[in-house]
Amino acid sequence: VQLVESGGGLVQAGGSLRLSCAASGFMFSRFAMSWHRQAPGKERELVAEIVSIGGGTSYAESVKGRFTISRDNAKNTVYLQMNSLKPEDTAVYYCRAFNRSTGYDYWGQGTQVTVSS
Repeated sequence: VQLVESGGGLVQAGGSLRLSCAASGFMFSRFAMSWHRQAPGKERELVAEIVSIGGGTSYAESVKGRFTISRDNAKNTVYLQMNSLKPEDTAVYYCRAFNRSTGYDYWGQGTQVTVSS
């Protein structure tokens, strides 16, 4: 099982980044996918989630209207489009795959996002 994040980097406030998470080794379409982030000295928090069936999404209040999560089951990839970035969005962003029926829970290694003011 692998979850490999990419697309992080350094961006100025107000800019955009698109994160990708490529999955392999499990039945991607049957897993809810989510993005989490952890800033230095803070707990990891849920940023956005997309369900396995139907495409329903949910977002943390702090990113609503700025971030969009999507998935491509044909490519086994989940994305996080981040617009209007703020310095407080600076964190390591992690991809997660979770199947509520089986309890299988997989995490990626993370990608650094740094937003300068």
